[in-house]
Amino acid sequence: MDFPAASRPLSRRALFSSLVLPLALGACVTTKEEVPVKASGVAPSDAARYGALTDGGYSIPGVDPDDIKVRNVRQLVKDPTGQEPGTLVVDPKNRFLYLVQENGRALRYGVGVGREGLEFSGTANVGYKREWPSWRPTDAMIAREPGRYRQWAGGMAGGETNPLGARALYLFKNGKDTLYRIHGTNEPWTIGEAVSSGCIRMMNQDVIDIYRRVPDGAKVVVLSG
Repeated sequence: MDFPAASRPLSRRALFSSLVLPLALGACVTTKEEVPVKASGVAPSDAARYGALTDGGYSIPGVDPDDIKVRNVRQLVKDPTGQEPGTLVVDPKNRFLYLVQENGRALRYGVGVGREGLEFSGTANVGYKREWPSWRPTDAMIAREPGRYRQWAGGMAGGETNPLGARALYLFKNGKDTLYRIHGTNEPWTIGEAVSSGCIRMMNQDVIDIYRRVPDGAKVVVLSG
């Protein structure tokens, strides 16, 4: 979902990362430290969509406007996909996810995507959805990096530090789990980057929004990156 890390002063955001990242390990998690890109002209009304909220007994921090690029703000756009209304289309190359609407329109969300070689592409369906999902690294990941992942072999409960965030959509193909997820993140500054171990990550505020719009069984098209 890799670029060299850059040195910078220990900001409030970086301090938060140093506390959270040790818990955010494995599939769909960040594989390096990202350099935040300052926002340029995000409207106050757009920034307000990403304010702090309480959900399911958990607290979701507001997204610092400095962590939101204008292009990644949730917005209604002309549909570029040609898919039927209700279809989710993931465009890894441009770091967007579209929910196709009626009348040639689509809701567009900025996303973080998988690193080269770790991503899925093709057509799938939303097998099921979960609020505040639990997470477990795959057996392959544990075998590949046991020192990093074995501690989570029994799984991590859902919550504020879980790398899947507030919601997850589980993608299946031909009735089989692809191990590919569309999920939230507690690292909103990584949206728009290729940083994870394969999954599609969204700001928690956005994944909550799309979760309530998309039913189980919805078609998902993941374009080649």
